[in-house]
Amino acid sequence: MPETTASWSGFADYAPEGRAFDEMVSARGIVRPHGAGLVGALEALGPAEMSARLEAARQTIRDHDVTYNVYGDPLGMDRPWRLDIVPLPVAPSAWARLEAGLAQRARLLDLILADLYDGQRLLRDRLLPPALVYANPGFLRPCHGLPVTGGRHLHLHAADLARTPDGAWWVLADRTQAPSGAGYALENRIALSRSLPEAFRDCRVQRLAPFFRGVREMLYALAPRPTDAPRVVLLTSGPFNETYFEHAYLARYLGFMLVEGGDLTVRDEAVFLKTVEGLQPVDVVLRRMDDGFCDPLELRGDSSLGVAGLVQAVRAGRVAVANALGSGVLETPAILPFLPGLCRRLLGEDLVLPSVPTWWCGQPRERDFVIARLEEMVIKPAFSRVRRDPVFGAQLSRRERDALVDEIRATPAEFVGQTALALSTAPVWAGARLEPRAIVIRAYAAADGDDYAVMPGGLTRVADATTSSVVSMQSGGGSKDTWILSDGPVAQVSLLAPAGSPVAVDRAPKDLSSRVADNLFWLGRYAERCENLVRVFRAATSRLVEAVSIDDAPELAAMVRAMATLKLLPAEAPASGSIAELEAQVLAALVAEDRQPGLRDTLGQLRHVAWLVRDRLSGDAWRILNQLHQDLRGDVACERAGDALVLLNRVVMTLAAFSGVEAENMTRGHGWRFLSAGRRLERGATLARVVRAMLPPRGSDTAALWPLLEIGDSSMTYRRRYFAQASLAPVLDLLVADDSVPRSIAFQIQALAAHVNGLPHDPGAPTPTREQALVMRLLTTIRGADVTALCAARSAGRPEPLDQLLAETARGLSEVSDTLSHYYFSHAVARVS
Repeated sequence: MPETTASWSGFADYAPEGRAFDEMVSARGIVRPHGAGLVGALEALGPAEMSARLEAARQTIRDHDVTYNVYGDPLGMDRPWRLDIVPLPVAPSAWARLEAGLAQRARLLDLILADLYDGQRLLRDRLLPPALVYANPGFLRPCHGLPVTGGRHLHLHAADLARTPDGAWWVLADRTQAPSGAGYALENRIALSRSLPEAFRDCRVQRLAPFFRGVREMLYALAPRPTDAPRVVLLTSGPFNETYFEHAYLARYLGFMLVEGGDLTVRDEAVFLKTVEGLQPVDVVLRRMDDGFCDPLELRGDSSLGVAGLVQAVRAGRVAVANALGSGVLETPAILPFLPGLCRRLLGEDLVLPSVPTWWCGQPRERDFVIARLEEMVIKPAFSRVRRDPVFGAQLSRRERDALVDEIRATPAEFVGQTALALSTAPVWAGARLEPRAIVIRAYAAADGDDYAVMPGGLTRVADATTSSVVSMQSGGGSKDTWILSDGPVAQVSLLAPAGSPVAVDRAPKDLSSRVADNLFWLGRYAERCENLVRVFRAATSRLVEAVSIDDAPELAAMVRAMATLKLLPAEAPASGSIAELEAQVLAALVAEDRQPGLRDTLGQLRHVAWLVRDRLSGDAWRILNQLHQDLRGDVACERAGDALVLLNRVVMTLAAFSGVEAENMTRGHGWRFLSAGRRLERGATLARVVRAMLPPRGSDTAALWPLLEIGDSSMTYRRRYFAQASLAPVLDLLVADDSVPRSIAFQIQALAAHVNGLPHDPGAPTPTREQALVMRLLTTIRGADVTALCAARSAGRPEPLDQLLAETARGLSEVSDTLSHYYFSHAVARVS
């Protein structure tokens, strides 16, 4: 097609580097035909609106808490995902060739895997060097001969694509174990389609939903047992994996349960999911961890991430794993130079998409060639056991070059040399102008019958600087949405069942794994713990604001003593004298990073446990948690008590919003019961400890009573009920014994009893269960407590009965927590069927 005469008038300073191929603009500075519509839409917006749309996209990313874990990042491991506002358009004709090449490549790699783990004719016929396979740590000997459903090893495949200055596409690498990035591509699409709705519609961008619908149907079809509702789980290595967000996101999007290795167990050569209702059979495991970690029994014994016995369950044909275990053997770049010959042998075709020119140094002639042309090469490890960054030969000093050559000669099979490609560039919005950045596209294919379907899009990764030739998310790179354009109208497609199709009413509770139940339980506890800490600090700070001297502020002095007892302040915190020193200590304790117990530490625990169940939390809940993180981020400091009071008031409201989402929006299933039970248990135990700490062993109690009512959020109730100065007996009746007060200890135990009774139980087990008996004993004790008599005894110099009641309540609630953990979270005892 001839180039359009449209100019880049809105961004005239965009100047692609002369040698590289630019995806949007030709060497003569003319917009490429397939980009004209997008360029026109962006120019119509103008720079100011472009920046505003970018901020809207980034806000979507923040609201969804899209992160990429960067190990060793000084700004924190969970780095916010970086998305550019300018998508990458791909012409229909160009995509058609890429699509055919990607499908062919996936078929080829699947056939290679089938041969390596069965007949190994490719090795006997010398089409592959045996050392390339047997010395490869990705070749898993226990997986040789394992059956695979439908005879297919490779269910999902990803290829990294790059374009050279002549406009040709090359494959840089193949991902055959657990290809990552498709979930990020989907999130990019959501953010960009909302930020640029006019351009998205007018450019006729192909949808991603049909691809993911096919993925889900393909995985359901892998189930080895006949069932109308196969159970598919997505196996993750956990929240410290660099792409954990994507694991949780895809699990929710596809409708699968997100599990870790500890959530699964193998019994009688079958895989089961540990749920609060007992063990449930698993049919298909979509794994997102490297295959060597999947089974500590037969694969990597130095890791506990996987499922012991998984290989044997596959061997017995009781579970399907996608991708098949052992598929990581093909992720070595050393296999790339052999693919053209293998393609002709196995498919009878020429390879459509060539690989970047690669030489495996395990062959003498290829080794010598790499060394002779080192300045033109990128040197990479051949196998995954060596963790090192690519080395650009042209950037080495003489000494570094000699050292690398010595290393290659010493262990040649551990290295490959690849031609250093000049990657193509694409425009990135940088502040108020466009800059060219190197890009690499990760494209995806999924098994579809006898062939592979290619996702009409991809994850375009962008270098972090105009001068960088390294495109890596770990090194700070960004991303783009990839728009595959269509020649005709694009139909709206959803992953959900189409309107009009029959949907049976189903109120049965869905699977709740024991780990998720455990995390929801602690989510409730940490949320309540945070709120209690905020209320205690607020009660102290509000009195600091008004006080001139501690000696003239008895309520403040009572707060200081209590906070020291609760270890929120140092034991030597001044309980008399100047306000300035006390103010400094309170503010320092409020924002301290490493104090335990402390507000920031507890908030960090809350965020961590929420991250573990992020696939269970709504968008509103995530926005609230993100707001909490912003309110108390590391660079927030309070110089005055007044500033701290404003902050604490805001945090109380944010925590109340989170509580409201829980109370009003969560379905009353077992997950909600465990979350709410954790909250009730924590509130009751904490209030018992706070009351004990606030009331001195001897002397007057009155100075502590109004702060106690404030911490227990019962000041208004007390005033409305008594219209009198705070008195010990009525205050403790409100906070301890009155089960109509939502923050009283009695209310918490009563609610806890209802939750415990609603949990799943083995109908054949003795009743009441241990946790039911414990809660009922606590409830009976609290209801039978004579608060007036306890307070009279205290006033008469005998504080022990009241103190004992509070201490036993806290201990009893702790025992209930341990019992729930033992029976429902650890599966140490079979309690449910």
